[in-house]
Amino acid sequence: MKQLYIKQKVFSLNEKFSVKNQDEKDVYYVEGSFMKIPKTFSIKNDTGEEVALITKKTLSFLPKFFVEVNGKEVLAIKKGLSFFKARYTIDAAGIEVRGNWWDMNFQVYQHGEIIGEVSKEWFSWGDSYKVQVVKEEMETSMIALVVAIDCVKADEKGAASASSFTN
Repeated sequence: MKQLYIKQKVFSLNEKFSVKNQDEKDVYYVEGSFMKIPKTFSIKNDTGEEVALITKKTLSFLPKFFVEVNGKEVLAIKKGLSFFKARYTIDAAGIEVRGNWWDMNFQVYQHGEIIGEVSKEWFSWGDSYKVQVVKEEMETSMIALVVAIDCVKADEKGAASASSFTN
């Protein structure tokens, strides 16, 4: 089982961070599109090749995030209508997320077989996540899923703080 760590830099305006392995070596680089529409996050491997792309769909009634791995859309995260709290669904062919993905503590299954697990590291500065990859061929998809969920959470926080200023 391979372990990877995602630690976002707090207060990073250029939205760049890396994914490290257990030896603290950078293995993926994530870069967000600052002040660009549509909002995207590009995930590159250690040779600089883009291996995944997360895109926030603009001009839709409710937010949607699409995740591509190696040029193919593998999942979408969509916000549903709710009166009391945000409800999101993850649509992916054969992939199921079990656990509390809003708090970054969940397992990922493909066709009923576990492929990875994510847990939040609590005693760290900024958001930090441990990603355990069971099926190595799903490593990029696991990293993309974690980054996409983090994007959704950041978007929701931004929307909540913006609405508090309008009241």
